[in-house]
Amino acid sequence: MQQSRADHRSSPPQVEIPRDYNAAHDLLERNAGRASKVAFINAATGTQLTYGELTDQSHRFANALRAAGFAPESRVMLAMLDTLEWPVAFLGCILAGVVPVAANTLLTTKDFDFMLRDSRAQGLIVSQPLWPAFESITDGIDSLKTIILAGTDSEEKSSVARMVAASPATKTIADTCSDDACFWLYSSGSTGTPKGTVHLHSHLVQTAELYGRAVLGIQESDVVYSAAKLFFAYGLGNGLTFPMSVGATAVLLPLRPTPTDVFSVLKKFQPTIFYGVPTLYAALLADPNRPKKSELNLRVCTSAGEALPAEIGRKWTAEYGCEILDGIGSTEMLHIFLSNRPGQVRYGTTGQAVPGYELKIIGDDGRECGDGEIGELQISGPSAALMYWNNRAKTKATFAGEWTKSGDKYTRDADGYYTYGGRSDDMLKVGGIYVSPFEVEASLMTHASVLEAAVIGVADTDELVKPKAYVVLKAGQAATAADLQMHVKSQLAPYKYPRWIEFVPELPKTATGKIQRFKLRSSAARSG
Repeated sequence: MQQSRADHRSSPPQVEIPRDYNAAHDLLERNAGRASKVAFINAATGTQLTYGELTDQSHRFANALRAAGFAPESRVMLAMLDTLEWPVAFLGCILAGVVPVAANTLLTTKDFDFMLRDSRAQGLIVSQPLWPAFESITDGIDSLKTIILAGTDSEEKSSVARMVAASPATKTIADTCSDDACFWLYSSGSTGTPKGTVHLHSHLVQTAELYGRAVLGIQESDVVYSAAKLFFAYGLGNGLTFPMSVGATAVLLPLRPTPTDVFSVLKKFQPTIFYGVPTLYAALLADPNRPKKSELNLRVCTSAGEALPAEIGRKWTAEYGCEILDGIGSTEMLHIFLSNRPGQVRYGTTGQAVPGYELKIIGDDGRECGDGEIGELQISGPSAALMYWNNRAKTKATFAGEWTKSGDKYTRDADGYYTYGGRSDDMLKVGGIYVSPFEVEASLMTHASVLEAAVIGVADTDELVKPKAYVVLKAGQAATAADLQMHVKSQLAPYKYPRWIEFVPELPKTATGKIQRFKLRSSAARSG
């Protein structure tokens, strides 16, 4: 058994990173010979930024931050839409040794207030359309000294555009090292309060080399589009780090990724790589106006955020002729550490360990599981976050030496393919036997009328936990609870079928598309 476990762990490729190192400088210098190559395109406006312009503007912004008094290791929150100014601001901060804190633009004023206070950010860069969410709170935060608007030339406050235009392009690189704090990301809050996750300078290039190149196979000729925004760990690699690491072109969309807008980007800009999430793929396949395969130029797609239902993967490949590489990553690990690979996809699984990462599954008894046994997935790899800011207890609970606890239940087969079983706190025990809510959801998703489904545990009148399903039907489709129950019974062991089915117009989700089952549990508890 010990030999079998070792066979499922990949030999770490050597990604040599010097001690004296600045991540933004590395990414920009990799493209020193591509000054005229387009680095980013704003899909909403059609405007472009070449690698030469990106380098020039990033250094100008870094110098502007220094002139404004921002010291190395000070923090600046970025609450910005995905425009051409996002990479300029992010890279400019890092060049200056300033730590950018990327914020989810879909949050509330209360969330922003918490994050500004928690991070003690001295600066805030905010897109003009998002300013109303901050206007009522910024005066009361003592640590916040400077507000910079993006997407405007207004003179009422500092702006990215004016700061760039007024500053010299001198290339002064902050004296940083590979183990310095480089940037923060706040966790998505799928299980509660967001946590400030601190990443190092070395992490960006590690994920670009180990997943971007070794698994995805990204190359200079690629055009990429990520539905996940740049402020997410998934989107940051997809839309910035990976393409910049090889000199590819990234398409940015400041709008929310509706099926109409996503297909418009895929048709107009002809991306070869598309990064999505399961709920978006389901919506794209359900769109009656979806384009034909011949109208697109996709060679590979990826999915993360939640496990991809096998039915969606198979339908997408049948319709568009390209595979979806389903994988799992986390804010804590920065990007995907477990993934399917081109030509080796097994829909219904999350694939195999990404080169450079080791995986193990730990059972409730604390012992490492054998093949076929369910337990919590743990990861060891070079991109694990330093800590959760101001949260020592959760840092110790998640980061256990070389291993990071994922909070996800998994099984592994003899070929080293991992199958998702649900979040650890979502797992159900029915009659003393573990039931994966994802397995029940995947079964429901194979019904022709079902668009989405989420399953939680609810106590019956005898206080015994049984599965309950929340189901979103496709537009114009109909199904009864009895129909869906019989459908599940025909596919799974009888004890796994949902005892109750509630039809809902939508499911509660984070901005990354993760279903917030804890909200469904709270709602069920209140109604019960």
